[in-house]
Amino acid sequence: MTGRSPARPVTPVTLRTPETLTIMTSLPVEGPCLVATAETPATLKRAFWEWDGNLTRAVLEDLRQGINYWPLWIRLGWQDVMLRYRRSMIGPFWLTISMGIMVFSLGLIYGDLFGMVVDRYLPFLTIGFLVWGLISAVLNEGCQTFIESEGIIRQIDLPLSMFPLRVLWRNFIIFLHNAVIYVVVVVVFDLALNGSLLWAIPGLILLLINALWSATLLGILSARFRDLPQIVSNILQVAFFVTPIIWIPQASFKRPLLIDANPFYHFIELLRAPLLGHAPTLANWSVALLITLLGCVGTFLFYRRAYGRIAYWV
Repeated sequence: MTGRSPARPVTPVTLRTPETLTIMTSLPVEGPCLVATAETPATLKRAFWEWDGNLTRAVLEDLRQGINYWPLWIRLGWQDVMLRYRRSMIGPFWLTISMGIMVFSLGLIYGDLFGMVVDRYLPFLTIGFLVWGLISAVLNEGCQTFIESEGIIRQIDLPLSMFPLRVLWRNFIIFLHNAVIYVVVVVVFDLALNGSLLWAIPGLILLLINALWSATLLGILSARFRDLPQIVSNILQVAFFVTPIIWIPQASFKRPLLIDANPFYHFIELLRAPLLGHAPTLANWSVALLITLLGCVGTFLFYRRAYGRIAYWV
C-alpha cells in the first residue's frame, strides 16, 4: 500500500462550449488526461460535448427554461429570505422597522437642515429610500448571482438564467415588506393620490427588467473578476449621495448634470413621482427606456459569449 488513492478512469464530460479545454477527473490520475481541441474529430466532439454550434439558440433556450422553472427560483428566493431571519419572531419586518426608524430620523434632521416642510420632505425621502434599497440590493447581491450558487451550478444541470431571477425575486420580497412604510406615510401625512399613481406600474416593471439584466451582467463579470463586488459596493456608496434621495433637486441647482445624466435618478423618479401624486417626466421615461434597450441587448450578447464559461469561472 502506497497510501495513494487508486487511479480513476476518465469519464465523459458534457461541455457547453467548443473551446480548447483540458478535462481532468479527480486527482490523482495516472496516465494521460482527456484533451479536447479544435482538431478533435466531429464525432468525438459530439460524443463528449453535445454541442451543435448555435449559441444564440442555446441561450434563448436557457432563458425559456429559466422562466419555466419559476416554482424553483421562487421557492429558493423565499428560502433565502427565511434562512436569513430564521428563528426570528418578526422575520424580514426587522428590515422594515430599521428602514422606518432611519427614514423618520433623517426626515426630521435633514428637514431642518434643508429648511424643508416635514409633510413634503418625509414622503419624498421615504419613497427614495425604498426604491434605492431595491436597486442597491439587487446590484450588490447581483455580483454574487452565480458565485453563491456554485454548488448547484456544478452539480445539477439547471438553466443559468434562473439564478438572476432568484436574486431579483428575494429582493422584491424585501421591497414589498418595506413598502409598508409608504402606506404608513400616506395615512399619517394624508397624501393626495390621484390617477398618476397608475404610472408606478409600468415604472416598476421597467425597474425590475433593468434589475434583472444588471444582476445577470454583474454576476457573470464577478464570477470572472472577483474584485468587482467591492468596486460596485464603493460606487453605490458614492451614487447614494450624488443621487436626489436625501436632497430635493431644485431648478436653481448649479450642477444639473448630476441629475440629468444620473440613471439612478430617472429610475427612482419612475416610482417616486407617481407615488407622490404626479407623473414622471418625458426625460425620465426616455432615459429609462434607452438604458433598458441598451442593457438588455448588451447583456444578451455578453451572456451569449460567456454562456459556456460561467460553470468554470465559479
